[in-house]
Amino acid sequence: MEKMLSKEEIKEVINILLKTYPDATVELEHSSTFELLIATILSAQCTDV
Repeated sequence: MEKMLSKEEIKEVINILLKTYPDATVELEHSSTFELLIATILSAQCTDV
């Protein structure tokens, strides 16, 4: 079983992502974090052909 990342490791990953993709935006429209979570789950089930 793999260990979870520490808070410092998570911060480092986030900083790397922010530097790599400074203009990144969320394409899924949402009005709350819960709605974003559900939209993400549903989009993962979508099969674009």
